[in-house]
Amino acid sequence: MEQQLKNDLLLRASRCLPVERVPVWMMRQAGRSDPLYRQIRQKCNLPLERLFRTCPAPMSDTDVEWAVKISLLPKRIGVDAIIVYKDILTPLAPMGAHFRFSPGPVLGEPIRTQSQVDALCPLDNPPVQLEFTGQVIRSLRETLNGELPLIGFAGAPLTLAFFLIAGESPMKRGTGISEKAKPVFEMVGETPELLHQLLDKLTEMTINYLNYQIRQGVQIVQLFESIADVLSRQMYEDFALPYHQRIFAELKAETPSIIFAKEFPYVNLMQQSGADVLSIGKCVDLEKAKTEMDNSVAFQGNVDNDILRDGTFADITEAVHTCIKQGGETGHILNLSHGLHRDTPFENVKHFVHIAKTYQDS
Repeated sequence: MEQQLKNDLLLRASRCLPVERVPVWMMRQAGRSDPLYRQIRQKCNLPLERLFRTCPAPMSDTDVEWAVKISLLPKRIGVDAIIVYKDILTPLAPMGAHFRFSPGPVLGEPIRTQSQVDALCPLDNPPVQLEFTGQVIRSLRETLNGELPLIGFAGAPLTLAFFLIAGESPMKRGTGISEKAKPVFEMVGETPELLHQLLDKLTEMTINYLNYQIRQGVQIVQLFESIADVLSRQMYEDFALPYHQRIFAELKAETPSIIFAKEFPYVNLMQQSGADVLSIGKCVDLEKAKTEMDNSVAFQGNVDNDILRDGTFADITEAVHTCIKQGGETGHILNLSHGLHRDTPFENVKHFVHIAKTYQDS
């Protein structure tokens, strides 16, 4: 029997059901902007590939405990959901692509040939191949004891393909695409059928991965298309959208789903994915988008994450109030345009949540 949630604001908002207030959480909320996170990382002294399980090293119960502890850090500042602490690259390890972090993700050999794509293993036994993730989710559900919903997630196939083909992060520090991503665009132009074969494999993996997370206890899932800001509309239509549609069509219908497409302006294409919630960037007019969608889908976002890093309390208060006014109090989840910057002052993070939870329409 499913445990009754004490705070189900996020789940109701994702279904466009009435809520007492707009729920709030943040992408990368359990990360480097939190001084306690940095203390824990120093104390546990584990490489990220151990905490994210992107390496084949033997699993330790202590590793699970650290991942659970980090996941739960944002609970103390009042967020309305906990997201599982892991990386979008996690499920690539059992496929044979083991990323290490030094400090960013690095793959031994980029995946660029037919034989390399053929050699990627299917994710067909998640309880064995991703036992660590299952243990973390079950432990989080037990620890939360119905207090808050738990968010699972996965990287979208095209985003994962960018990492695999580049062999490291395809993004520059800050904004824009790295030179390392050039082979992806070369593949689009020269061997698009090979890219589609890779995306097919990654899509099947992602379906199995997200459904496994749901079976283990996550109550809502988010798909991250983190390279959407460097895609043309045509590339998104050809290499991203069809795979989003396949994924959301195969997820358990009772579990709400979110599509995040970083700074992607074509909301109508995001809506065609079949996700229940569209997580939009600062490039989108939220009020206009909600009107155009006529409450057929919920929205998440879109407070500028730069404001949390660089702004004053007054700037953050104004941004939150504006976002809630534009998004309305139904079918709206307050979040950021992208993840928290690592150098965001933690006092600003706490202020963002406090203002969100105390907002009153005037």
